[in-house]
Amino acid sequence: INISVFPPSNACIGRYILNMQITSCGHTYQRCLGDFYVLFNPWCADDPVYMDNQAHREEYVLNEHGILYEGVHKHITSRPWHFGQFEDGILDICLKILDMGASYHQGSDRDHCWRNDPVHVSMVVNHMISSHTTNSIMKIPENNDYLKGTKPFSWNGSVPILQQWYNGRCRPVRYGYCGSLASVMCTVMRCLGIPSRVVTNFCFPCSIENPLVISEIFDCTGKNLCGKDKLWRYHCWNESWMARRDLNQCCGDWQCLDPTPLETGRGSACSGPTWVRSIREGELDLDYDSNHMFSRVNSNYVGWLSQNNAKKAKFFCDAWPCGQHLITKKVGSEQFEDITGAYKYELGSVKNKEAYYRAYRRIHPGYCNASNCHIERELSSLKNPFLSDSGINMRLKMANCPMYGEDVQLHWLLENLRSENKNLKFNLCAQIITYSGCPMDQFWKDSVNVTLGPREVKKIPLCISYSQYGPYLCDHNIMKVVAVSDPECGEVLMVSRDIVINRPPVIVKLLSQPRLKLPCTAEISFCNPLQEDMKNCVMTLEGCGLFKEPMTIDLGTLASNQQARTIVEFTPYRLGSHRLLANFGCHKF
Repeated sequence: INISVFPPSNACIGRYILNMQITSCGHTYQRCLGDFYVLFNPWCADDPVYMDNQAHREEYVLNEHGILYEGVHKHITSRPWHFGQFEDGILDICLKILDMGASYHQGSDRDHCWRNDPVHVSMVVNHMISSHTTNSIMKIPENNDYLKGTKPFSWNGSVPILQQWYNGRCRPVRYGYCGSLASVMCTVMRCLGIPSRVVTNFCFPCSIENPLVISEIFDCTGKNLCGKDKLWRYHCWNESWMARRDLNQCCGDWQCLDPTPLETGRGSACSGPTWVRSIREGELDLDYDSNHMFSRVNSNYVGWLSQNNAKKAKFFCDAWPCGQHLITKKVGSEQFEDITGAYKYELGSVKNKEAYYRAYRRIHPGYCNASNCHIERELSSLKNPFLSDSGINMRLKMANCPMYGEDVQLHWLLENLRSENKNLKFNLCAQIITYSGCPMDQFWKDSVNVTLGPREVKKIPLCISYSQYGPYLCDHNIMKVVAVSDPECGEVLMVSRDIVINRPPVIVKLLSQPRLKLPCTAEISFCNPLQEDMKNCVMTLEGCGLFKEPMTIDLGTLASNQQARTIVEFTPYRLGSHRLLANFGCHKF
């Protein structure tokens, strides 16, 4: 007897057991024929996650290899990530996540039927990544302290994280950051059949008091002071493709899901699902957490100078707007795709302003009947004056692309826009900044007197040596350089630049042709570029279909300019396109 099971498109996803009941000669008994899994099906036109583009299905469902984009908006870095949604045991772990998160719908009329709805499944997964009280998959370190766990940036893929959570009795894995949280969620969603991708937003505001204003405070030396608001240099979240029946959508579209718990003024929480188009249109009444997501790509930046008398004053600056660059991996390519236009209209356009006014009235109920002109005046009063309003233009331009161990070279460009002399005194400083906007040590200070003749353009070279920044950089490879004029000279002018210090590369070279179930060798090499020893050097290797679990190699201490070469052997156990990832760590990073 051949048995075919044809699950309907509204069947609940999960593991099913197929039993056969046999009645013979008045006796009835049962036999278990086996079990099978039902998942969402983006190939089925009746499924709410249906995606009609085959290339997109291959990228957002079948592809196990991804790329995370980090850095700053003027210097985007990337690193590969293994999603590993088809690795052995991952599907059972993903279903365990749904079991552990079932209490999310407890007490509602969806207690038993929410698993056929991708909206509610995505809400449970989103909640379980890092927001569940006791059984979340991953924790974010408090105050950047991760001595009791794994360094957040040392993970190469989702599989070891999910396996550690499952094998550790569903206790949170320590530690992760927004990129690993979004990537783990992408793995779970793809494994369950929901097309998903990781998105990076540069200049991401995290505001406590006013959701549409992000404030940064500096002292007269240019040091960034730690305030309530944080301007993240980048932030990663997840997008999943589904038709929102709760919004009467008949076709699928991208929904934004942010698993990172962020402070909202009423406690920290994850966000979504939020229809991306509703964010662009400013229609915040439609969806879950849409006001939070709108503010994260549309907030206004305000910079303040803290003065000795405890007062604050705005300075002249040219601020980069928040949320002006959102990217994700391009379909079938190693390059990124700019998807900013999906979240917001072109800055300054009529549609952009209309969407902003619409959202402003929703976020600030006191302005629900205010005219557009009234809202515009309110916004103008918040913003910093432009540098050109003071008669001076300034910018900091990189003269090199520094690698760890190299000096940072900059050109400070100044232009006098007026027909009169300008005599100014500037304070300069450099400071370590975490990716989440937390100011760290100020390690370099200087002061310069600048004289500009009428309409004169001047270029001043600046150099920050490795010996100055090296002892402070640690795992945070971002520094902020600031030039601010002395308040005693009159108008306060400020220019700043976020600088990414690139880490030395790890070189992977295959020494033999990989074949299924046959040993293969590769050479992994790394060179210490510093003028000092690197201690506690460790190489971590990982690859879906290549290693059952990550391989760790202890390299000990590497002397200055010493090159470490390691030959590793592995046996591919699965057909397909595979990627060998190597991650280097030491006491420096």
